[in-house]
Amino acid sequence: MDDPFEQAKAHFFAALARQQAGDFAQAERHYRASLGLVPGRASTLINLAAVQLRLARPRDALQSADAALAAERDSVDALLHRATALAQLGRPDEALAAFRRLLAIDPHHAAAWSGSGTLLRETHRLDEAAHAFREALRHGAADDLHDFYLASVEAGAAPPTAPRAYVTGLFDSYAEEFDGHLVGQLRYQAHRRLVERLVATGGADARYDSALDLGCGTGLCGPLVRPMVGRLSGVDLSARMLDKARALGVYDRLENADIVEFLTRSEERYDLVLAADVFIYVGDLAPVFALLERAMTRGMFCFSVEALEGDDADLRLLPSLRYAHSRPSLVRLAARHAFEVVAMERAPVREDQREVVEGLYVVLRRVAR
Repeated sequence: MDDPFEQAKAHFFAALARQQAGDFAQAERHYRASLGLVPGRASTLINLAAVQLRLARPRDALQSADAALAAERDSVDALLHRATALAQLGRPDEALAAFRRLLAIDPHHAAAWSGSGTLLRETHRLDEAAHAFREALRHGAADDLHDFYLASVEAGAAPPTAPRAYVTGLFDSYAEEFDGHLVGQLRYQAHRRLVERLVATGGADARYDSALDLGCGTGLCGPLVRPMVGRLSGVDLSARMLDKARALGVYDRLENADIVEFLTRSEERYDLVLAADVFIYVGDLAPVFALLERAMTRGMFCFSVEALEGDDADLRLLPSLRYAHSRPSLVRLAARHAFEVVAMERAPVREDQREVVEGLYVVLRRVAR
């Protein structure tokens, strides 16, 4: 093809195909080639911004979105990508301004209401966040996800667990930088503290035939417990996190599944079960305890939770979108499901916006009825 416009069009459609296939790097190359032939085309720049966001390059996405807006001033898609990029760059005031500009053009834009709500929640403007999430729901946003968001910013009953789409999306997108960000920047220590408490209560020479790492993620607990177990299994909702765990070579079995679904169908028996920083995404722990009562006839169950103190509730969904659990509720659950409390200690789990997040580290022993 000698016509530059036709060549640009061919690159554009090739980019769309690669974008739909999830090959965002190749899509970006085709969009750039198209723009090299026909510069400044708004539709191409908008799609380029979208793939740059998927490639975790918000600065480039912002540049592309601004170029699209220079060509098409009131493009809602360009404004959406601009606001999203600004939010990812840690510029919430500018991101909110971009969302407001978008909503002034299209007040029914569910994604803009949702994005605004997220920023307002993160900046602790909870009443405004609740209004934004209600508007997102009113204009067609996903019910389960936005009911969850709404429950985190206003009083009332919380959903029993975080929606699967939220947890999977969060950790699939986080997998590549998870260990470095969580341990290095957020000073995450639940995996280490939990295993230290297991060793302190069970004894340095304790050995376990079969261990299960619930919500194993990238496998931070795996190398710590591998020397004390005969067989080590892990389960997690995020396939990309499991790829990281698999690369460690310490797990005998890894399953991509919801922990309740996995335990429901599993016939294996375990004498050690760990759950480090997993129950922050599970509000109602009763089904997990009931299934572990069946899956364990002896041994130790140890886990961490965020601590809910000075509250009459058993649990609460926080504006951070994490659940916190009270000490009395955990004691009652343990007694109801044939576990005795060996240790339950308060200590830091991680930092959040430079504030220490306190947790409870719990070690239970399975006892005979």
